[in-house]
Amino acid sequence: MKTTNNKKEFHILVLNVGSTSTKVALYSNTEPVIRETFVYRQEGTAPSVPDLKTQLPQRGKDLNSFIEDHAIDMEKLDIIVSRGGLCRPGPSGVYDISPAMCDDMLVGRYGTHVSALGPAIALSMARKHNLRAIIVDPPSTDEFDAVARFSGIPHIERKSAFHALNQKTAARKAAGKLSRNYEDVNLIVAHLGGGITIGAHNKGRVVDSTHGLSEGPFTPERAGTLPTSEMIDLISSGEFENENLRTLLVSRGGLVGYFGTNRAEEVETRIEKGDEGARLIYQAMAYQIAKDIGAMSTVLKGVVDGIVLTGGLAYSNLLVNWIADRTGFLAPLFIFTGEDEMEAMATGALRLLQGKENSIDYDQIR
Repeated sequence: MKTTNNKKEFHILVLNVGSTSTKVALYSNTEPVIRETFVYRQEGTAPSVPDLKTQLPQRGKDLNSFIEDHAIDMEKLDIIVSRGGLCRPGPSGVYDISPAMCDDMLVGRYGTHVSALGPAIALSMARKHNLRAIIVDPPSTDEFDAVARFSGIPHIERKSAFHALNQKTAARKAAGKLSRNYEDVNLIVAHLGGGITIGAHNKGRVVDSTHGLSEGPFTPERAGTLPTSEMIDLISSGEFENENLRTLLVSRGGLVGYFGTNRAEEVETRIEKGDEGARLIYQAMAYQIAKDIGAMSTVLKGVVDGIVLTGGLAYSNLLVNWIADRTGFLAPLFIFTGEDEMEAMATGALRLLQGKENSIDYDQIR
């Protein structure tokens, strides 16, 4: 399906459902007009409602409150875009939300995450007001080359799960800086946040990437790639039950494991006060990031037009300088601090509305 429209100004409703909040915004093209965040619980506490479907009424009620409190005229709205969840793996791009997509996410067919609620809420709202509802570059985006899927054990296949929305947005910005189209350049993009993923972008396709939960450098919260023999010994020791071990790997590893905090600025404060142990560990994270950037350069056969650093950790000059020191010989470095998923979604919706991109039929993906 393709939407072509010469209208200069589009009104886009953007919905981002996260673990601790629901962010809603009204955009005029890519400019935010109204933004609001509904917060449900404090960071670091257990989910108040573990079952996804039981959260739907409150999340939907908050979206309705946003619309009513700000007197948004739904007749003037052009489209609704939601953050995507863990759905059927497929190419990057804009997807029309379908009942099958919502069902896959709500039952956790491809993994469970609270972001599954967004598309269901968006579809319900779109049906009520005769609008179109979409997602953009979901985290289950899969453009891997066949050779990238092998792990070394027949029972385990490497899967694509990375920060597709932010990586793709940063990559397009870098291509713009190069005065070229994203589809014409080779880039290595490192999303640096609580999770870190590093992807090889080959002329518009992410043909390989570290996994957001189980591969790559250690992060503020995650253990990343580990020595397998020592990992087996740790499991066999009985010190950790399976559930606790998973928590250790995903949310209690990395900086949390070493320092008890996931806040990089706290680690940098220690370094400023002369803590050489903290400096070495923080430098080790930069070292591992740089090493994976180097690995992705071989995926692109050394033809790299740029290295892109994005996400919250890109604010850290210390970390960025260490990474640049080890990777600067490969290609020019582009830094886009922070991330704005809301703007990225609005931008994706605008490309669709302006007829610059085709939408993908989720139900046709196999």
